Amino acid sequence: MDEKYNALFTPWKIGNVEIPNRIVQCSMGGTSLFGWLEPNHFDKEAAYFLLNRAQDGVGLILPGMQCVRDTMGIPGRKWLWQNDRMFKELKPYMEEFHKTGSKLFIQLAAGFGRSMAINGWMSYLAKHDFLNKLASPIVDVQYSCASASATPNRWNEELKSRPMTRAEIKEMVEAFGKTAKKLRDAGVDGVEIHAVHEGYLLDQFTMKNWNFRTDEYGGSFENRFRFPVEIVKCIHEYAGDDFPVSLRYSVVSKTKGWGKGAMPYEEDFEEFGRDMEESEKAVKYLEEAGYAMFNCDNGTYDAWYWAHPPQYMPDNCNLEYVEHIKKFTDKPVVCAGRMDPVKAAEEIAAGRLDAVAIARQNLVDHEWVHKIKEGRQDEIKPCIRCHNGCFNFAKYKGTPNLQNTMDSLHLGRCALNPTTMQHKRYYIAPTKKAKRVAIIGGGIGGMECALVLKQQGNIPVLFEKTNELGGLFLTASAMTFKENDKELITWYKREIEKAGIEVHMNTEVNDLNTLRGFDDIIVATGSTPRMMPQIKGFEKTLTFTDVLKDKKDVGDKVLFIGGGQSSCEAAYDMLLNFGKHPIIVEYAGDLIAAQATCLANTSFLRDAMEYHKVPVYLHSTVTEITDKGCTVKNVQTGETFFVECDSVVNGIGFVPTPVGGKTASKKVKGKETIYRVGDCVAIGNLRTVIWRAWDVCMAINGNNQGIDKIVDMII
Repeated sequence: MDEKYNALFTPWKIGNVEIPNRIVQCSMGGTSLFGWLEPNHFDKEAAYFLLNRAQDGVGLILPGMQCVRDTMGIPGRKWLWQNDRMFKELKPYMEEFHKTGSKLFIQLAAGFGRSMAINGWMSYLAKHDFLNKLASPIVDVQYSCASASATPNRWNEELKSRPMTRAEIKEMVEAFGKTAKKLRDAGVDGVEIHAVHEGYLLDQFTMKNWNFRTDEYGGSFENRFRFPVEIVKCIHEYAGDDFPVSLRYSVVSKTKGWGKGAMPYEEDFEEFGRDMEESEKAVKYLEEAGYAMFNCDNGTYDAWYWAHPPQYMPDNCNLEYVEHIKKFTDKPVVCAGRMDPVKAAEEIAAGRLDAVAIARQNLVDHEWVHKIKEGRQDEIKPCIRCHNGCFNFAKYKGTPNLQNTMDSLHLGRCALNPTTMQHKRYYIAPTKKAKRVAIIGGGIGGMECALVLKQQGNIPVLFEKTNELGGLFLTASAMTFKENDKELITWYKREIEKAGIEVHMNTEVNDLNTLRGFDDIIVATGSTPRMMPQIKGFEKTLTFTDVLKDKKDVGDKVLFIGGGQSSCEAAYDMLLNFGKHPIIVEYAGDLIAAQATCLANTSFLRDAMEYHKVPVYLHSTVTEITDKGCTVKNVQTGETFFVECDSVVNGIGFVPTPVGGKTASKKVKGKETIYRVGDCVAIGNLRTVIWRAWDVCMAINGNNQGIDKIVDMII
């Protein structure tokens, strides 16, 4: 092991509990042992995942948060402590878990309050008292959204949370104590309170701009912090003073107002939430109340990209703030948020930090800790902070949470690793008879197919028409802030070479009949930019490849037709790193009006465009392109106007380009089956590309759940 990692592998203590190393797996939605909609509330998939991470060398495991009051579960079992069956199952699990040497703290939460990610049908229930009351034995939306005061819901601004009653608060405090006692009896090592963090319910009580109460839970500093203080005291009353209680803690809110966050380089703003002065006071106050550790980051749901940093945020984005707050407490302090293990080890060795919290890397590469210890850190598959598997809450103007319903069952999955939290659906099984499989296209989809087939024992042969593997992802990764994307391409190339996979570069396949001697064929030829010849002068437009990868001169003012994620990312890169002045024309009523992109990503880009005063024309379309600029039409008013610019980028989207067309037949050659993978099936993201690749490889190997269940993957 490289000595620069040494500090990560030293023991430490939380109260009287010794942790074998300084690596903490942060809590991630969907990884709760207690499940979400499972009949017995003991999530077997999460249990498997968490046990494996302990076996893989993580020192402290924090499962996904679990509310002490279950508002979406079994009728008649409102409170977690009432579920005797779950605690009975937990005890033998903990016995097995402790064989690894790792420790496990269960993260408990009071709830979401105004941050409850309500979708369309939940919004409907919340608006109608009678319907909500009728559904309340199973789903009590009004209770789930209840907050310190009547404040607008983050996901549906038209709805306001109702204030919690004093009786509800007291009952919930008691539930924390009763639950902690049962957890300790089951062998759990401690609990973490998801409290003064991220703008969740308890955080809403602590901040004066969210809390307008006039009773003992509002007004003064002591009153606003009374709820989390009562919780830790009640836990110690029930579970004992020696049962450690950690606190998930946001040092500063980085929030400018309702739904508005602050850029990582923005300093001249008035903090709407918790500022550093109050944070210094709060951390000491909470320590004195009985909290044994502070697991820290920044942000709220209104500044979500701080708590869940996308790729646009800098590495170690919360470290400066967390190290500052450590000066005000004698308890262990942990830092989360795009943490670099090397930097974390350096800060731990210097005594400025006690441990590092890493979440998403545990989803991408289960063996990353072992690889560091064995000196194989170059083999670690990197996380690209895409939020396409682990966190899919999506929203744009005028919508509630647009997350796919199936994604709500298990958020803790991974775009780059389908086996995470899905080990019964996706797995590697040795082939019974090796097949030679031709793969057309060396993008991410083609390379993933090649690696999976090789692991199965099949013989993949890869054909790429250019002189470089990576496909369109080479363009996507060309932006300055996408270093992790570049690392991912490097990882794929290295793994392809290490596996000894046959690759034919500069080899274009236009006719499937030319592929002789293969058992099956996979088409992974990607997509091309969508064209709009009805726009006069459209031939003057540049592609993303032109401006990002090939670095063609674009001049000073760059107009993007289309305000999707790719356009906004490219615009942000140009203005931040190259001093350009982007302009965006978007047909919809908001930027990145898509279901597939997480709010943590989209809110950053929207806030960035506003902060940098980027001209954005919504409900608009380009009707003509000239050498001087574009004629733009507002589709609502019919108004037309001219926008000067030096160049125009086609950000309208892409269209699939499968070899042989969408109707290519399995009869092209005879016995082999022809499969399509990636964007040549339908335009998606890395999650759809990689998961599709696994579905196809498992179908080829004959150990899938049925080829008929693969949607749009087989021609």
